[in-house]
Amino acid sequence: MFTPMARIRLHIDHPLNPSERVPLSREQAHYLFGVMRLDVGAEVLLFNGQDGEWRAQVIAATKKGGVLECAEQTKPLQMPPDVWLVFAPIKKDRTSFIVEKAAELGAAKIIPMQTEYTQSANRIRQDKLQAHALEAAEQCGGTYVPEVAELQKFAKLLDGWDDTRRILFCDEAMVGQALDLPKDAGPWAIFIGPEGGFSDKERDRLRGMAHAHAISLGPRILRADTAAVAALTLWQQTLGDWI
Repeated sequence: MFTPMARIRLHIDHPLNPSERVPLSREQAHYLFGVMRLDVGAEVLLFNGQDGEWRAQVIAATKKGGVLECAEQTKPLQMPPDVWLVFAPIKKDRTSFIVEKAAELGAAKIIPMQTEYTQSANRIRQDKLQAHALEAAEQCGGTYVPEVAELQKFAKLLDGWDDTRRILFCDEAMVGQALDLPKDAGPWAIFIGPEGGFSDKERDRLRGMAHAHAISLGPRILRADTAAVAALTLWQQTLGDWI
């Protein structure tokens, strides 16, 4: 079993097996040895999204690199349920919050979406959002990092949509109506609109899709970042891995 020393978790792009030696990048070495002040003999928890979580020991430490050696698996790979979060970007910090919470709550994929009322699409940097998802997985004990896709336009996204993936979209026009969560198993995607909500045209298109289901998120209109957390929580409690 891992010791209390192994409290730092690090995502590694390298196979993890018994006695596997894992080289560190300069950035990873700086974090472990410069920021966290670890040294040879210290223990770290590693995961790569494929081999679960492993306890590893520092066997070489320099300013420009280092080497870890895997000792034992501490957690098997835990894949999230097949639910995507599709959301319209908002202000920078709140968009980062949505991505972080989606990773923590178990979204399998995260897709930024440009709608008619989206105002922050030009501020999206996929690499930065992917880094936020990775950091969230490191901190929450996850063994899987969800992919953050490139920004996609609403119409183009739905034009190529796989009908086997159901859509749960949060419709602010239904505020105050009773919650009506579907119970159908299978792959899902949760759609969250921007500040101002979906346009009438977008709402009509979603409502016209046989595999789309509109819900209200209570008696108050929620901010987009709050709605994302609320919707993922409700889905996880009803159809996900919280049941």
